[in-house]
Parts: sequence; C-alpha cells; structure tokens
Amino acid sequence: MKIKHNEIEIEQENPFANCKLDRQKYSSVLTNIINSYPYGFVLALNNKWGTGKTTFVKMWEQDLKNTDFQTLYFNAWENDFENNPLTALMGELKTLTSVDTEPSFKKTLKKASTLTKHIAPIIAKAIADRYIDTEGVKEAIVGVTNGLADVFENEVNEYENKKKSISDFRETLSEFIAITNEGKPLVFIIDELDRCRPNYAVSILEQIKHFFSVPNIVFVLSIDKEQLGNAIKGVYGSDDIDAEEYLRRFIDLEYSIPEPETGLFYKYLYDYFQFDEFFQSAERSKYRELQSDKSNFLETCKLIFTNAKIPLRQQEKIFAHSRLALRSFNWNSYVVPHVFLFLTFIKVTDNEFYEKMKAKSLTIQELQERFLDLVKIKINEDTERQLMWLEVYLVNAYNNYYQERYHRKPLYERDEETGENKLLITSIVKKDAGQDFMHILESINRRRGEGDLDLSHFTKHIDLLEDIKT
Repeated sequence: MKIKHNEIEIEQENPFANCKLDRQKYSSVLTNIINSYPYGFVLALNNKWGTGKTTFVKMWEQDLKNTDFQTLYFNAWENDFENNPLTALMGELKTLTSVDTEPSFKKTLKKASTLTKHIAPIIAKAIADRYIDTEGVKEAIVGVTNGLADVFENEVNEYENKKKSISDFRETLSEFIAITNEGKPLVFIIDELDRCRPNYAVSILEQIKHFFSVPNIVFVLSIDKEQLGNAIKGVYGSDDIDAEEYLRRFIDLEYSIPEPETGLFYKYLYDYFQFDEFFQSAERSKYRELQSDKSNFLETCKLIFTNAKIPLRQQEKIFAHSRLALRSFNWNSYVVPHVFLFLTFIKVTDNEFYEKMKAKSLTIQELQERFLDLVKIKINEDTERQLMWLEVYLVNAYNNYYQERYHRKPLYERDEETGENKLLITSIVKKDAGQDFMHILESINRRRGEGDLDLSHFTKHIDLLEDIKT
C-alpha cells in the first residue's frame, strides 16, 4: 500500500498518458500560441500553489520536444543558492551546445562575463546599502568583488559601456539561439519562481527583461502571481507597490490552467491509495451497517474537495494521511467516514481548529460556526442534506467527548406534553430544519454503538496513536 503520492511518470512517447486531470488539451492550446508567435514573448502560467503546475509543465515540455522544439526547464527554487541568476541561466543554456554550436556559445559566455563585470559592483553596493549600516563593512563587501568597484568610480562615464555590454550580449545570444533552434523558438520554462527568495525571484525577472529579451526565446513562467506579488512588495519594502502593474512589465501573456472536472482527482486518489482494500474488504462486508462506508466517504469527499476548492497537493496529503490512519482500525470497527474524513481534513488544513476540539475549548455553537466557515459550501438542495448529516455526526461526537458520560448535557430531551423528542440546539446549516436535524440525530443514536462514539475514537487513529495493522 502506498503511503504517499509519488511523482507521475512522464512517458517520452506519450507524456500525458498518466495525466489524471485531462490536461493534454491545454498543452495543445499553448503550443499553438507559440507557433502563432514564434518571434518570442513571456508567458505566465498563473495558478495557485498545489494545483499541479509543475507536473503539467513537465508533461508539456516533453510534448514540445516530441514536436521538435528546443526546451529548457529551470527550477528557480532549487537554484536560488546562486546569487547571480545570470550564472544559472547561462548554465542552462550551455546544455544546448553541440560541437558545432560551442564556439558561438563561448562567444555569448564571454559577453555575459563582460556584462557581469559591469553590473556586479552595482549589485554588491546596492545590497550593502540596503542591509548594512556600517560604511566600513559596506566598502569591504564591495571590495571583495575582485576590485571591480574601481571601474565604477564614475558611473556616468561608464554609462555607455554598460549599455554596450548589454547590447553585445543580446546580439551574441540571439546568434546562438538562431543556430540551435532549427527555425523554432527556444521554450525556456522557469518553474517555482514564487517559492524563491524574494530578491532572487525579482532578479530573475529583471534579467529576463533586460538581458534575455531577444528573438526566438519564449519564456514560460510557472507562478502563483499573488505570491510572487507579495515577494515583489517585500523586496521594495512597501505594500503600496502595485505588484500587478510591476509584473505587466515582464509578462506578455497570462494563462491559467482550468480547474479539473468535478470529482476527477479525488476519485483518482481513492483508487491510487487503495481505499477499497479496507472499505470493500470481505471482512467488513459481513457487517450490514458498514457496507455504506465507501459511498459515505466519497460523498464527503465531494462536499469537501469540490466546494471548498482544496488544492490538489493538499488533497493528496489528506488522502495519504487518511489511508495510513485507516490501517489502525480493526476490520469490524466503526469508521464513520463523515467524521473521520472531515477531521483529517481539519487536521491538515486548519490544525488550530483541530487542536481546540481536542482541548475541549469550543462550545457547541462555536464548533458549528467554525465547521460551516471551513467547508465554505454554498448551501443548496444538493448539499443541504449531506451537510446536515455531517454537522449532526460532528456535533454528536464532540458532545460525547466534551463532558463526562454521566454528567453529559444532552442535545435533545423528551417533551412531556407531546411525548416526542425536541432539540436543545439549532442547526447552523439550516436554521428552520429542526425536524430534519432531530431525525438524523435520532437515527445515529438508534444505531448500536455508533451514537456513543466520541471525538477521541477518531482522533486517536488520525493522530496515529493506535498500532498500525499489517
């Protein structure tokens, strides 16, 4: 049984063969855009963290290679140990060289070194001015750039030299690309830019704009624009910076990969982590009251993942943890998927809420309010009944846990006049649903043993405090 979700294998001949989100069609759209504008531009793939951007761009890159595009993939986050991004970017370009193109690359590399010579002391002085107060230490830092600070005694006099070094670099870079790409643009993918050190991320953007803006290079920036915007504000030390406007200077076209079809991913994860080995096992099938666990689990998945827009990466974590925790249950144990999965979901996405429940520091009303706020679901005819079932199960388990058994305040009591049960709490899902809420609560408590389960029955498994069954 798998304990975590491994990286999807990308087959060379059919890179989208193992894609579970039906995203090959977006690869075709983007490739056609590049074919339509081969001269060169900067494309931003803008999606939130955890939505599968990295997997997509790697599949797309292989698809581009299969149609004779030259491509480069650069993980900025893995390379932000390098202070000057120009070094890393040139290192990636070096991988395109062949015996025939090596002389052209060496010429480009020489121009890059000249370019570095002209910009390095400025960068060093700027960093020193920003972070260091002692003038003597500043000058020491500037001095260790191999004495290059002397070149900049008079920046005005060096202005033409800087302009020429940039122009020369662009020219030789353009020549190098022209002899390596066989008529198609080089597609240079930069991934994880929003996860880098802010200074490094901004420096990459600046260098792409000023040094690599040459014909026949298409830069693809795989980013979460909101997070990258926060990094930009951090670098410039002000929340008043218009990060959106700043990024428009660099990005020519923005594209967002659409959300996957409803239910596609969580159903895939259910199969991937082999939940049927537990829920559909022969041992559990002997117990009639446990036979609906699979459908209840999947229905709760639909409520949580479809409506609350949980990132794919977090869905993976929730499923992986749930599957491991299931191994600590006996075959004939109550799991109550409504509560078990929702509590696992809370542990991963809102651990503060989870710990407050365990600490018994919430009232029933506070629990209900946090519950509804967390799932972020529009209540309608399709979700109302299922949400109420989840609410009742959660409230019942928490109430059983909140107080000692023999001093426990009930959630309902018998009306002496009518002889029927009446609620002592109100549903937060639907304020006027007293009768429905009461029927669900009565149903739970009629089931042998299930109505007496308290929160700890679930949390001790979710927290992996019980032995894992082999």
